[in-house]
Amino acid sequence: MTKLRLGLPKGSLQESTLYLFKKAGFNISVSSRSYFPSIDDEDIECMLIRAQEMARYTEEGVLDVALTGKDWIMENNADVVEISALTYAKSGFRPVKWVLAVPNDSNIKSVKDLQGKRIATEAVGLTNNYLKKNGVTAEVEFSWGATEVKPPKLVDAIVEITETGSSLRANNLRIIDVILESTTMLIANKTAYADETKRKKIDELNLLLTSALNAESMVGLMMNVKKDNLDKVLQIISALKAPTISPLNDPDWLALNTIIEEKKVRHIIPQLKQLGAEGIVEYPLNKIVF
Repeated sequence: MTKLRLGLPKGSLQESTLYLFKKAGFNISVSSRSYFPSIDDEDIECMLIRAQEMARYTEEGVLDVALTGKDWIMENNADVVEISALTYAKSGFRPVKWVLAVPNDSNIKSVKDLQGKRIATEAVGLTNNYLKKNGVTAEVEFSWGATEVKPPKLVDAIVEITETGSSLRANNLRIIDVILESTTMLIANKTAYADETKRKKIDELNLLLTSALNAESMVGLMMNVKKDNLDKVLQIISALKAPTISPLNDPDWLALNTIIEEKKVRHIIPQLKQLGAEGIVEYPLNKIVF
């Protein structure tokens, strides 16, 4: 087949995307001066493009498959195949939000108070649709950046993307509404996805990326436990499925292997130790395939 043309988001999502691909088994090398990274898969060629433009280029067939935000698919009204949601952002593995924000001392309390006001945002289409839905007429201007510093002197309110809200708070802004919660999406060009060979490659890529995300918050845990304490140990751990239990040379002991949420491990290891578990080993996971 001809090479699969893969669009990778340049900018804030770039590093977290490369990290995800590495966990999925792909090594991507980016030159500081090139928009065409190298990848250790002879069937794929990569291109770095801003997430805001990715859906449009995918719809037009410049790209076969790409990663971009659900928000930018909606903003561009792009006609693409949405393969799967990959919940990660620039600083973590969680959705991002487009919010309506105003200065802390503003009299604006809700979207209805924006009638006749001026709003700055990078997502003009999303904002206009939101205002229309709420029966409000306001002036929406495109923001080229530094949107948080524009109120109150340049605009009355902003619609901005945020993960934690810390940047908004640092600029003395408060959120009055959440317009959209967005995740990163794996999308495909309709013609490319209709091609049997390309579709197979895209589905394989989706499987590997999804399994890497599944493993992000999980770890493996193995230990040796006495048979007499097995039921108590099983009550403490919560596995994706039943843990793997194997006999040891000593007939009184068993080897137990399970998968568990990483955040729970620090709480249960002391309990396991109290129950006499030995040789407790926690290990990282790259992929979990359901």
